[in-house]
Amino acid sequence: MPSFKQPFEIDMKPSPRLVRTLINLWPPFLGAGIRVSRIATDWREVDVSLRLGLTNRNYVGVHFGGSLYAMTDPFFMLMLMNCLGRDYYVWDRAGRIDYLKPGRGRVNARFRLDEAQLAEIRHHTAGGEKYLPEMTVDVVDHGGEVVARVHKTLYVRRKKDRR
Repeated sequence: MPSFKQPFEIDMKPSPRLVRTLINLWPPFLGAGIRVSRIATDWREVDVSLRLGLTNRNYVGVHFGGSLYAMTDPFFMLMLMNCLGRDYYVWDRAGRIDYLKPGRGRVNARFRLDEAQLAEIRHHTAGGEKYLPEMTVDVVDHGGEVVARVHKTLYVRRKKDRR
């Protein structure tokens, strides 16, 4: 079977500003009221908010749980992909959300990665082994109270030809 590999690879990270703009215009996020307010230039921090509106309000008038989860879904994966670079496969493996109190008004999630987390991932994947880091992010209301806690398990593996 023929290989359709590119003859060369451009190793450029996408601009956080461009990605933020595209995500904010993506119809599922736009319709749900999800907005990315900031992506750090080094991809280690992302701030996301969700406003309460007619399109994401449930039967009892609080945030629909699916929108709370959606506002957190892609960000740890995107952050790791851009922090680790093209030498790694990064996928979402599993996710779980704990609803702790009803969400009213605007809610926010602040995603953070530090050098220790990245070093741990690089260490566990150096020989090509898969690694399943677990990340957690809190969704908080305007008063700083935790509305939901989201747990994500990611799949990370160093690419075979990059070991």
